Amino acid sequence: MSERGPLGDLADVYDALVDWPKRLAREAPFYRGLFESLGARRVLDAACGTGRHAAMFHAWGLAVEGADLSPGMIERARRAFGEPEGLRFVVRAFDEPIGAEEPFDAVVCVGNSLALAPDGAVAARAVEAMLAAVRPGGAVVIHVLNLDALPDGPCVWQKCLRIALARGDALVAKAVHRSGERGFVELLVVPWDRPEARQIESVPLLRLTEADLERAARRAGAAQTETYGGYAREPFDPRQSTDLIFIARR
Repeated sequence: MSERGPLGDLADVYDALVDWPKRLAREAPFYRGLFESLGARRVLDAACGTGRHAAMFHAWGLAVEGADLSPGMIERARRAFGEPEGLRFVVRAFDEPIGAEEPFDAVVCVGNSLALAPDGAVAARAVEAMLAAVRPGGAVVIHVLNLDALPDGPCVWQKCLRIALARGDALVAKAVHRSGERGFVELLVVPWDRPEARQIESVPLLRLTEADLERAARRAGAAQTETYGGYAREPFDPRQSTDLIFIARR
């Protein structure tokens, strides 16, 4: 594990596991519609990972800042996308004061990033920091995995792939599971030619419910909130929806 955040030293594995063209194509209409409704010009990706969403927003003509706790993620983002005018990447935790010279029109914290917070107090501080960074009328978008839709105990296997990494090919398996009030991402990385050098990571996830996010947002000054069960804006069902997408408007 990275000394600054879970999955930080597995940035290449994280990136390779995601079908980014498919994912971004699915999510883009949601973000385009939201940003257009806000008249957005400035956007913060508060847990940008390897920078894929930030780069997409910048390609739409927006000024974008991508921030992440992991120096490894930020290094990979800079290497992939550079920092042309209107796009910058910084190392910063999502619960740290953002201190932008000019408020953002929108802040996003997606990809289950907020659930990596160690406890509810840190998650609430992150919501407060994000809302403080947007202008009146701006919006914060939070996406987390809905742990309540997972069975209690068994692993739900999501990926098992042979992927090409700079260090060589590897077999990578990824699963999620819930144990009571906690969730976990399980990651197994087995070098193709050196199976004895396998790496196993278990990353805990905070259970964040619609009520948790609503409470944190209202305390931080949100004037209006919306919750969806996916990027097609389908209604959120706490028993069945895989995703929880929460929008807080200041």
